[in-house]
Amino acid sequence: MDAVTDASEPFQELVDHARHTRVVVVGGGIAGLVAAWECAKVGMAVTLVEASDRLGGVIGTTTVAGMQLETGATCWSTRGGVVRRLVEEVLPGAVIVRPRDDREWIAGLPRDAAGPLPVEQVIGIPANPWDEDVRRIIGWDGTWRAYLDRVRPPLTIGAERSLGRLVRRRMGAKVLDRLVAPLTIDRFGVLPDDVDVEIAAPGLNTALTRTGSLGGAVADVRVGATGPAIEGLEGGMPQLVAGITDRLGERDAAVITGARVTSLARRDGAWTVQLDAPDGGDTLRADAVIVATDESAARALLAPAVPSVGLAGTAPGGIAREVVTVVVDAPELDAPPRGAHVHAMPGGPRRATGLVHESARWEWVAREAGAGRHVLRVAFGGPADPPAIAAVSDADAVGIALDEASALLGVPLDATRLVGAQRTRFTLVPPASALGMRDRAAQVRAAAGEAPGLAVIGAWLAGSGLAQVVTDAHDEADSLRRRVLWGGSQPQ
Repeated sequence: MDAVTDASEPFQELVDHARHTRVVVVGGGIAGLVAAWECAKVGMAVTLVEASDRLGGVIGTTTVAGMQLETGATCWSTRGGVVRRLVEEVLPGAVIVRPRDDREWIAGLPRDAAGPLPVEQVIGIPANPWDEDVRRIIGWDGTWRAYLDRVRPPLTIGAERSLGRLVRRRMGAKVLDRLVAPLTIDRFGVLPDDVDVEIAAPGLNTALTRTGSLGGAVADVRVGATGPAIEGLEGGMPQLVAGITDRLGERDAAVITGARVTSLARRDGAWTVQLDAPDGGDTLRADAVIVATDESAARALLAPAVPSVGLAGTAPGGIAREVVTVVVDAPELDAPPRGAHVHAMPGGPRRATGLVHESARWEWVAREAGAGRHVLRVAFGGPADPPAIAAVSDADAVGIALDEASALLGVPLDATRLVGAQRTRFTLVPPASALGMRDRAAQVRAAAGEAPGLAVIGAWLAGSGLAQVVTDAHDEADSLRRRVLWGGSQPQ
């Protein structure tokens, strides 16, 4: 009995310590919600503060043609499995779905041709340049140039950081311009030259050293690759926001919306968090603070309390992007002519960067839309230029989106087919694979680490993409709670 009592006392002390440890999370986007949950679920006293009147950040909904459709993040990458584990934890009854159609096409090729992306590829880099799908896109001269990768002297050290330079050197300009660039620009808003190979395609450089050719490396890393690389929730991603919010309520976490944090200060071993709310200001005291806002808000908030954060490396500017969601009556799209995702070749005749055929991708969206009706998301805005529709009216933007959808899908779509539309403007944060992104995040966090009980998270440090943001928020919150509760090392 004494042994049991002795063993339980340290555990009870830890439980009591957690219960009396106050954490304030600034920002109620998905990063802030995940961090708040990671702290609340171990018993810490959490207060989450969001300046707007809604939670979820880039995850939201809009009503188009009577349908509740997702805005912003609509799915997640399966790499690492972190988002799936989060969903299973906070939404045990949710239905996780994979795309019913995950084919990708490239459109806007010479003479406005289009072709399916080859199956055996990594970020557009083909394993076999003689594949018919590859030759259709890059032509005979491009195929012969890409084949030189196999007959040139092998690379003994695969250590090229830039994806663009690697592809250009080994396979030539047509593979780069017609296969790789459409994917990096449409998906991430980044030119191939600015993509870090090892982060975008883990293991590719190692395989390049082992096989001696880029095509061989692609084939090597694809061994065992099966199934779609993304997942989603039947009914939409806003369920995840609601699920985390509900779990926070069950753990007695306080969630405050419509209140802006105006200042942070470290005094007498604790943080003072000043709020500005419609019903008057308030001051919170906290043992730890997690800042989960965008970059400009985070730096402005932290600069007085932790001046070195303002000197840490800044992330590259975000990409201005617009998405026009159109719902159309088009039975010709019932059998998706060009899969679920069509990327436009940069520099070609297309003004859009690409299109997602949502009702082809997700069975639940097709059911909601009904037979013959389709949901299309047309994206505009590349890494250098403002979106092609930036200066036009909403009505003209919808007309341009229909023209682009017609060309990208190869099916005539005009205003007579339109059932409803929604225009969304946002800034696309560079991906984690953007060159220098990881180093800049490390600089910011090293500076923030000078202040006890402080963590900084968000897409501007993690990179764009739900999986990256969730993984980063989970890891940083875990690191903070370890430091606060037991000084950085978990008790045995």
